[in-house]
Amino acid sequence: MYKAALIDFLYQLADDELLLGHRDSEWLGLAPDIEEDVAFSSIAQDEVGHATLFYHLLSELGEGKADDLAFGRPAAVRRNARLVERPNGDWAYTIVRHLVYDVFEAVRLEALASSSYAPLAHGAVKIRREERYHLLHMETWFTRLGQAGGEARERVERAVAAVWADLGDLFSLGAHEALLVAEGILPITRNELARRWEARMKPLFEAAQLAWPGAPQPAMEDGRLGQHSADLDALLETMSEVYRIDPQARW
Repeated sequence: MYKAALIDFLYQLADDELLLGHRDSEWLGLAPDIEEDVAFSSIAQDEVGHATLFYHLLSELGEGKADDLAFGRPAAVRRNARLVERPNGDWAYTIVRHLVYDVFEAVRLEALASSSYAPLAHGAVKIRREERYHLLHMETWFTRLGQAGGEARERVERAVAAVWADLGDLFSLGAHEALLVAEGILPITRNELARRWEARMKPLFEAAQLAWPGAPQPAMEDGRLGQHSADLDALLETMSEVYRIDPQARW
C-alpha cells in the first residue's frame, strides 16, 4: 500500500506541473509584451522540468518511461487538479490561476522538504529555489492589476470568481490521503495545506486591494481521482500530437 500511495501522489505532482507548464507555453507570442513572452517561456520550461523530475521518480519505481508517462496516458488516469487543465482565458485569469497555484505549491514543497521519501525531499528542495521566482512574478502582476482599477480590476475580479470555482480539489490528496500523511510522504493533511495556503493568500489580496472571496468550497468532482473536464481531453490531444506520431521514436 505504501508504494501505491507514493506512486499516486507522484502522479499528482507530475501531472500538475506538466499541464500548467503546457498552458504557460501557450502564451508564447501572445503575452502582453516581449518581456512576458520571455518570462512565461522560462516559467513553462521550469514547470515541465519539474514534471520531468517527478516522472523520472515514477520510472524508477517501475511505472515506465518518463515520456510515455507524460504523453501517453489518457485523461482518466491523470491525477492533476482540475484547475491546471483549464484553458488560459485572458491575462487576468492566467495570473490569478498561477498565483493561487504557486502559493499552493510553495506550501506543498515546503512540507515535502521533510518527506520520508528521500528522493522526493531532495527534489522538493531543488524545485523550491526556482518556484520562488515564479511566485514573485505572479504576486507583482496580481498587485499591479488589482490596484489599477477600471477594466483591469474588473477582469481580475472575474478571474478570481472563475478560479475559486475550481479550487476544491487542489488540496485533495486523492485516494491515499491517510497513508500519505501517516507514512510521512507528505507530512501534513489536506486541511493543513489549505490553512497554510489561505494564510499566505489573504495578505496578497489585501496588497492588491481586492476582497477576499472566502475559503474554497468542497469539490463536486476530484481530478486527483481521475474526474476531469473535457478541457483535459482537448489539452492532451494537442500536447501529445507529436508523441502519437511514433511513440517509440527518439527525437
